[in-house]
Amino acid sequence: MLPSALNDLIDALGRLPGVGSRTAERYAYFLLKSDEDVSEKIASALNNLHSGVKYCPITFAIMDASQTVSPLYDDATRDKKTVLVVEEPLDIYAIEHTKAFTGTYHVLGGAISPMDGVTADKLHIKELAERIKKDSVEEVIIATNPSVEGESTAILLEKLLHEEYPDLKITRLARGLPLGVSLEYADQITLASALNNRTNL
Repeated sequence: MLPSALNDLIDALGRLPGVGSRTAERYAYFLLKSDEDVSEKIASALNNLHSGVKYCPITFAIMDASQTVSPLYDDATRDKKTVLVVEEPLDIYAIEHTKAFTGTYHVLGGAISPMDGVTADKLHIKELAERIKKDSVEEVIIATNPSVEGESTAILLEKLLHEEYPDLKITRLARGLPLGVSLEYADQITLASALNNRTNL
């Protein structure tokens, strides 16, 4: 019943994660009603996306295509002896917003998930091991997500790195109660993690 051009846009938008058919229809209709320059800006941004962004060959963070190495690695003020390991590139920016970390990063490119066909050899673990030697890394901070896949990845990573570098300091981000949450509303896993990771006052 809908014009084919509108139908094609709905189908394309529906491929985005978290966008169902109804949401795709709303987005498509919004673009149809908007000024043409709104659609043109979005189309231009999409056209330039793959040519304007690439992955750092050392950290696997995303960066401008004109750069050779991620500025978060190339910056002389950053501590190359401390590496924080994350699953995906956008995880870096969550940490950066805290302004509490001055080391460098390493992106694994996902988490181990056999059901999804993601095995350890498909992650950037080998490259991390090479960086540890090349940069004389003293501490690796594992910051994988608190999911089954993230936990499995962290355990494997810790095992592999300790085997190759027995003296390397390997730490993990603390897990526990977030600020402003009452005990009665915390789930059992979070409470257990908070107990296990308790600190001295």
